[in-house]
Amino acid sequence: MLTIVSDLLLTDSFLIKGNVENKYTRLSTILDEYRRYFIKVRDATLIDLNSCERITTPLLQVNVDEILLGHEFLDSGGDQHLRELAKNQVLHRVRVFYTGALNVEFGGEVKPGAYEADDRASRRFFIMRNPVVRGFNDRGDPDLKLLAKMPYAILNKLRLSYIYDFN
Repeated sequence: MLTIVSDLLLTDSFLIKGNVENKYTRLSTILDEYRRYFIKVRDATLIDLNSCERITTPLLQVNVDEILLGHEFLDSGGDQHLRELAKNQVLHRVRVFYTGALNVEFGGEVKPGAYEADDRASRRFFIMRNPVVRGFNDRGDPDLKLLAKMPYAILNKLRLSYIYDFN
């Protein structure tokens, strides 16, 4: 049976496809505002990053601190949030590195200082436009290849190891 999913989450071990439960707004906002330890994902498929084996389950709870990256599949034509992102904003080119069980690098464009704590210190995630992934082996798996085709990514700043800001 085909299930349409709207959300993509990457951890050190799995790529998770599914639908975040009770989503009332954009995924980036949900991840920033979520104050419980585990976020519920319905109709989840977990793809093992090493073996490409799949696990499907009707309900998965994911520790928010384990999430490296999020992405939301949607038609962005009428999306006010993406329009705001595109408004003549100055963006900095950066490369960010996650190290640990999964060593991966993302290069792209972010708002200046998006990865820093500011007056909105509760923000745990930030958005990178036009991300390019390096150091990740998709093993030819069609789901893992999705990581190379995202127009934007929601990155967990608390899990970042290194940041190279070209500006």
